Amino acid sequence: MGGFGSGRKSEINCTDVCRSIDIRCWQREGNLVPGNHFIGQTIGNGKKMTSIRVKVEVSKLRLNYTHQRNNGILYNLDYPVSLQMTSCNFGGMRYWFTCPADGCGRRVAILYRGIGCKYFACRHCYKLAYQSQRETANDRADRNANKIKDKLSWPRGIYNPIGGKPKSMHWKTYYRLLTEHNDYLNQALLGVSEKLLGINKTLRKIEKQMYK
Repeated sequence: MGGFGSGRKSEINCTDVCRSIDIRCWQREGNLVPGNHFIGQTIGNGKKMTSIRVKVEVSKLRLNYTHQRNNGILYNLDYPVSLQMTSCNFGGMRYWFTCPADGCGRRVAILYRGIGCKYFACRHCYKLAYQSQRETANDRADRNANKIKDKLSWPRGIYNPIGGKPKSMHWKTYYRLLTEHNDYLNQALLGVSEKLLGINKTLRKIEKQMYK
């Protein structure tokens, strides 16, 4: 792919913010039949983003999509990504991408497009961390509280009030989720308090230096 990898980002980003393609989804949809053409969805922040055209060949895929340069000009990309197959424990085969970055070749289920980058590659090549690897305990508590809010159909957000029990949910389940939510919420609020205290200490130091 002619110099692929030379423009890879050196800073660590999160997988969540990059667009990705997942070979497992395409296999479940029955798309990986040689000779098949299909439109694949890229995912970013858990949502469907742009579509790419995919051609299935023997032991490889061809990805075709447009990339917008910083100057706004669009140009077309068309390149192959080799596939690997492994046997499943209970029969059948599982497909994997072979990372197409120069010098890589890792067997992976997901390929990412680094921010501002043209090609898809594995997260190691783009030095991407999972969101959970960059979270503090308080961040995880906030995320888990929001997950429970989603189950209970409550509005997300640390400062939004709690709601009631969904009609179809058993009371026992509701009280269990409510208890878990409150525990996570208290942890997240503690984290906010600690951050505010840190900010106040920094501001006081700056103020003292200004008025010495």
